[in-house]
Amino acid sequence: MTNATVGKYQKRIITVPNILSFIRICLIPVFAWLYCFKKKYLSATAVIVASGVTDVVDGIIARKFGMVSDFGKVFDPIADKLTQIAVLFCLMTRFPNMIVALVILTVKEVLAAVFGLITIKKTDEVMGAVWHGKLNTVLLYSVMVIHLVWADIPAIVSNIMICLCTVSMLMSAVLYNIRNVRAIERAKKDGKNQE
Repeated sequence: MTNATVGKYQKRIITVPNILSFIRICLIPVFAWLYCFKKKYLSATAVIVASGVTDVVDGIIARKFGMVSDFGKVFDPIADKLTQIAVLFCLMTRFPNMIVALVILTVKEVLAAVFGLITIKKTDEVMGAVWHGKLNTVLLYSVMVIHLVWADIPAIVSNIMICLCTVSMLMSAVLYNIRNVRAIERAKKDGKNQE
């Protein structure tokens, strides 16, 4: 993969990975309908698994074929977070304590969006996800899928999993903010050096 290939897709909106991210967003109402209205929990789980597969595939395609775009760096996590928020919201209908994870995730993502935009403005750089964000996503999806398929999960097990998930989200939020602050400080330093 050459730099020319990477540059070719950087400013594009319509790419295969971005189409897959759009499909993930389209699967959200399908999941909600199956879970909340039809009460077909296994079918709803299958939709979320399919959504997760598209997430993995779009990342592989983006990296392997150099289809990483600035739009995709923003759109892909939006698709992820909308999916996660929708699933947690639906799970609350059966597991009320899931509201803790939902609130923390929502606050985390709102703050991440605000500080992310500030970082982009200050550094002129769109930064992608890193290891702790990906780990948090894997853990969150694991918790969601387990709750989807394990209808009579004991309350103690459910609460422990929700706690682990919230700790992971808080840790990821702190590490992302540290990265953003460092990027802004680095941009300021580089700006001063060029003067």
